[in-house]
Amino acid sequence: MTRIPIRVASIALLLAGLAGGVYLGQLRPAPSTELDAAQVEIADMQLLKDRQNEHAAARARQTVAENAAQQKAAAVARAAAADAKDLEQSVKKAKAAAAAGPAAFTGEIPKSCNEFSGSRAIGCALTLQAGFGLDQFACLNKLWAKESGWNYRAENRSSGAYGIPQSLPGSKMAAFGADWKTNPATQIKWGLDYIKKRYDTPCGAWAHSEKYNNY
Repeated sequence: MTRIPIRVASIALLLAGLAGGVYLGQLRPAPSTELDAAQVEIADMQLLKDRQNEHAAARARQTVAENAAQQKAAAVARAAAADAKDLEQSVKKAKAAAAAGPAAFTGEIPKSCNEFSGSRAIGCALTLQAGFGLDQFACLNKLWAKESGWNYRAENRSSGAYGIPQSLPGSKMAAFGADWKTNPATQIKWGLDYIKKRYDTPCGAWAHSEKYNNY
């Protein structure tokens, strides 16, 4: 056999091998690019759903917080309205009491007390009724002029003392009558009883007030 035929045969085999490789390459399955794309799309959709769920949860929490804040604000508003209503009623009652004036004195004013008027005249009469003389009323007059100016509605806002004798607290005078806020006679009776128990006489109370600025 000559070399030329051998070369031809070699070339033929080589070409056959190349053709076979191409054929085998065509038969081998291509990478599943469509499957990979579907998986990516599914993952993206899941991520989108997760984000949507997070946003929905955040909106729900915000809604709950807003509702709680609204309920709290409404409760505060209701309480404020109730307080305002109570204050308004208290002011109306106070104005009505002031307009009505003090409770009328039903007792007698002796002639020896005629030089006085208003709460002082009542104080003079009740001082004599309690067994003290006019000299004692002179001390009482100075004492309660200093304490309250004989004003049955006098109120010390810093201490809470109230009325002609400046009872502390004013509610103590309820022992002599439920009308202690508006009745000078009730206040005076309580004040005279307090003085008698603690200082024996109005002049004793006045002496203590001059020395210590209280009684």
